[in-house]
Amino acid sequence: MTTTNGASSDELYEITIIGAGPAGLFGAFYAGLREMKVKVIDALDELGGQLATLYPEKFIYDVPGYPKVLAQDLVKHLVEQASMFKPTFVLGERVETLEKQPDGTFKLGTNKGTTHHSRVVLICAGVGAFQPKKLPQPELAQYEGKGLYYIVKEKAIFRGKRILIVGGGDSAVDWALNLKDYAKHVTLIHRRDQFRAHAASVTELLNSPVEVKLFYELKTVRGNGKVEEAVIFDNRTKEETVLPVDAVILTLGYSVDLGPIKNWGLEMEGSRYIRVNSRMETSIPGVYAAGDICAEPGVEPMNLIVEGFAQAARAVNFAYQYLHPGARAFPGHSSEKKL
Repeated sequence: MTTTNGASSDELYEITIIGAGPAGLFGAFYAGLREMKVKVIDALDELGGQLATLYPEKFIYDVPGYPKVLAQDLVKHLVEQASMFKPTFVLGERVETLEKQPDGTFKLGTNKGTTHHSRVVLICAGVGAFQPKKLPQPELAQYEGKGLYYIVKEKAIFRGKRILIVGGGDSAVDWALNLKDYAKHVTLIHRRDQFRAHAASVTELLNSPVEVKLFYELKTVRGNGKVEEAVIFDNRTKEETVLPVDAVILTLGYSVDLGPIKNWGLEMEGSRYIRVNSRMETSIPGVYAAGDICAEPGVEPMNLIVEGFAQAARAVNFAYQYLHPGARAFPGHSSEKKL
C-alpha cells in the first residue's frame, strides 16, 4: 500500500476509486486481483469510512464469515486485503470535479487543488457528507460531549454508567446490545412499537436486560455541567418520567448530502442515489458506482455492507471489460489464482 498526500500528477491510473469505506476497499482489492493499477481517494484522513469515523468499537453482525466483528477490525482486514496489490491511497482530499477528457480518460480535481487522472472511475462514496440528526431543543447543545452523544467512538466512557439510548434503528438496537454488559443499566426508548432494525437483533434486545420503553420520546436532559437526568414522556398520554442517567445516546439517523457529486452530470435516482444499471454503470460511460451511493431503477436499495462488496466486484469486472474490449467480465474463481 502506498499512501500519498495527493500531489498533482500526470500519472494515469487504470481505475480510481472515490471513497475508502468497505465497498471502496474491497473494490481496490478486486481491481488488484484483475491486475489493474489502482488509486483510492477519500476525504477523510483515515481508511474505513463510517466504520472508522462513527463506530469503530461497534460490533457488526451481518458480514459473511464473521459471527460478529468490530468495525475497526473489519477495516483492518479490508485494508490488509486491499494492500496485497499495493494500491495508492490519497487521504484527506475530497473529489470536487469529474471531467471526461477528449481521449476518454477522466480528470479529477480535489478541494486541495490537486488533479488525478484515470481511465475509469468507481464511485464508492457511501452516503456522501453526513451529519447526525439532532433534536430541536436548544438546551441540549450544552451537554454535547458532557454526557450527550450522537456518535459513539469509545465504549470505555460508558463502563458502569446508566445509559439512555434514543432511537429505533439498527444503531440504537446494536448499541443497546453492545453496551448491555458494559454499562450499569441501559434504557432504550423508541417513539413507536416498530423497529427499523434486523429482526433477530430486535428479538435479542427484547429478551435482554435492556429496559425497552415503547412510545416514549426524550423531552430534555438536565444536570449541573453534565448529564444527570433525562425527562422522557409517553407520546400517547403525555405523562412524563424522570430517569437518573449518566449518558444519553441519540441515534436519530443522519442528514446526508452528495455534495459536488450532484454537479458531475450523472443521472440520479431521486435526490439521494446515483442511478446505475445491473453492470453498475452510471449514465457516463467509464464511470461506475457501488455501495450506499447508488440504486438501480425499481430496486429498493438495501444499504448493506455485503451488498456493497458484491456491487464493487461487479463494477470492477465490467470496468475491466470496458478497458479491454473482448475480455470476459467474469475473471474465474480466485481459488484458481496464486495470490
